[in-house]
Amino acid sequence: MTAATSAAGARVPNRWLQLIIGILCMALVANLQYAWTLFVSPMEAKNHWGLPAIQLAFSIFIVVETWLVPIEGWAVDKFGPRPVVAFGAIMAGIGWVMNSYAANLEVLYAAAVISGIGAGCVYGTCVGNALKWFPDKRGLAAGLTAAGFGAGAAVTVIPIGNMIQSSGYEHAFLFFGIAQGAIIFILAMFLLRPVVPTGVRPAAKVVATKANYTPGQMLKTPVFWLTYVLFVAVAAGGLMATAQIGPIAKDYGIAKMPITMLGMTLPLLTMTLSIDNLCNGFTRPLCGFISDRIGRENVMMIVFVGEGLSMLGLMKWGHDPMLFMTFAALTFLFWGEIFSIFPAIVADTFGVKNAAGNAGTMYTAKGTAALLVPLASLLAKGGNWDRVFIVGAIITIAAGIAARFILAPMRRRLIEHSNGLVEKEERMNAREYAA
Repeated sequence: MTAATSAAGARVPNRWLQLIIGILCMALVANLQYAWTLFVSPMEAKNHWGLPAIQLAFSIFIVVETWLVPIEGWAVDKFGPRPVVAFGAIMAGIGWVMNSYAANLEVLYAAAVISGIGAGCVYGTCVGNALKWFPDKRGLAAGLTAAGFGAGAAVTVIPIGNMIQSSGYEHAFLFFGIAQGAIIFILAMFLLRPVVPTGVRPAAKVVATKANYTPGQMLKTPVFWLTYVLFVAVAAGGLMATAQIGPIAKDYGIAKMPITMLGMTLPLLTMTLSIDNLCNGFTRPLCGFISDRIGRENVMMIVFVGEGLSMLGLMKWGHDPMLFMTFAALTFLFWGEIFSIFPAIVADTFGVKNAAGNAGTMYTAKGTAALLVPLASLLAKGGNWDRVFIVGAIITIAAGIAARFILAPMRRRLIEHSNGLVEKEERMNAREYAA
């Protein structure tokens, strides 16, 4: 992990250290999404707002977090990562502090907007930085960065859950909001603009473009929109599980059942969330690493189908406590990789120069998928979650098949065409220079 030199011969910062800082920032902001389900039932018990109304705040958070990332990505490409992440830290902290004082749904929704802006600033910046620092290991770098967001909450859901039980959900929102925001702000001061070391090239097994599309140019390609639809389809199932795993366990009558594992005894829901977040984080670098070697779409087919089958398993056997934990973990394991595969496939297909903005544009698919989360609550009215699992399974399995047999050839044709244009332009420039 020694410093390298850029193409211009200048000494560049240690890119692995920059990656680690990004991972830590992601881990600290992760609770805004992955610990949310711990707060839902206590808020409903105190305020009686209704689960669909409370979960609307989660959807607002996801929509704002994702749909503003293209703008935040543009800001990163223009101003660098430091000011964007610092601003995100402040907004994330303010959002959770507002949650702690929310006496009505209007304040809860406003807090969701503010915290969504904060999470988007941190997420979009760190993923975009990883793609730029590591063109030779895009899947792995994006996976490690996204793993911070996926697995980071695994460390803190237990103390958050304990604090909710002992001091109330309001105190937990306040304490963790201030602490997380402050630490992210400090880490932001160490982030630098990416500089790729000399000789670094895309992974040999990955089909990658030589062109650099702007977000506007990318939006005009059918490949982008097919990829976007696949992202929405697979993200929807995972987001439903993320937001609803608490209510599902409660409806199944097992949420507070004591479970002992590795010498610890915790309520089943708390134990499940810790394991789920570990699986969600672990799969991101693992699948990113594998996709660098066997291709993005091959991995997508395997894991998307696996997610669908896991949801069907949760539906059929989830009333058993241990099988509930097992299939919930598998659902998160097969779902979490989308946050490494899709950023990598965007950089492969549309170039690295505008990677933050382009990946951020694709990331809005998560926000689109979040609009389906309240629908899950309505479909499951009365505690019947079977319809949710069946619909989610069908969509994700179909997405896996489409990725391998429709997206893969379309993407290859686009890249071959764009590379041909770049090579033609390079030959013309070479002739003009020789003349």
